[in-house]
Amino acid sequence: MKKIIILYLLSLVSTPLFSQSDSTATKTNKVWSNLKYDANVTLKSVGYSFTRPLHWKSDDFLTAGGIIAGTSLLYLSDQEANRIFLKQGTGAPKVLKDFGWYFGSPQNFFMVSTGIYGFGLLTDNEKVRHTGILIFSSAITTGIIQSISKTVVGRARPNSGNHDEFEPFSNKPGFHSFPSGHSVLSFTMAHAIAKQFDNFWTKAGIYAVGSIAPISRLWANAHWLSDVGFGMALSIVVVDGIENFMTKNNFYTDSKPKTISWRISAGAGTIGMIGTF
Repeated sequence: MKKIIILYLLSLVSTPLFSQSDSTATKTNKVWSNLKYDANVTLKSVGYSFTRPLHWKSDDFLTAGGIIAGTSLLYLSDQEANRIFLKQGTGAPKVLKDFGWYFGSPQNFFMVSTGIYGFGLLTDNEKVRHTGILIFSSAITTGIIQSISKTVVGRARPNSGNHDEFEPFSNKPGFHSFPSGHSVLSFTMAHAIAKQFDNFWTKAGIYAVGSIAPISRLWANAHWLSDVGFGMALSIVVVDGIENFMTKNNFYTDSKPKTISWRISAGAGTIGMIGTF
């Protein structure tokens, strides 16, 4: 009778232990399964981004033409804008300047984006995973484009030359101005995150934070306005394209297309872009 009682007690103790072990193993397998799935989605999304121009339609060419036209208009105002932002930069809060530099730097960008994705992966939150992969895929695409562009274009930075001075394929850091890498990374993340919300003020707040890095680069005399403008436009187009690709293929059940309609606004002494949510 004592043996039976002991065996019964041992069974009561061991059951939750084995159950816990099985639960941990199941969770680990789910994490690895999601990780492999998300890596595959990332590769497909990046591949789609670079092959998409082969399948452009009239609307896509219009968008590309609008970006080129907008960048050209900003180019014409580069020198005047540079003087304005330099003047503003002398009185700009140091905390904003520092935040803009650190948030837009590659190492900090990927640390934050990895944190976002890692949280979604470990908590099995599909919406957060989706956001993280959208950021990763878009950042890889825009990062490659802007790295190649900087070298091929070879544009002089404001602190190294004039706005119309170019040295294509130059190895000099002072001639790697177009487009702004800080602007590309910070606005890629801001746009990818903002697309997950419907509230206008939430979106506006996210875009405001994402704009600190681009503005801080103008304050620091490190980029021209057209460098920043093109970088932000590139980020928007790539993020929207990858988001639509994910939605079309139902990679994540929470996906739904959310885009911003942009148009150029020019007037007496002013130029800018207006986005409609």
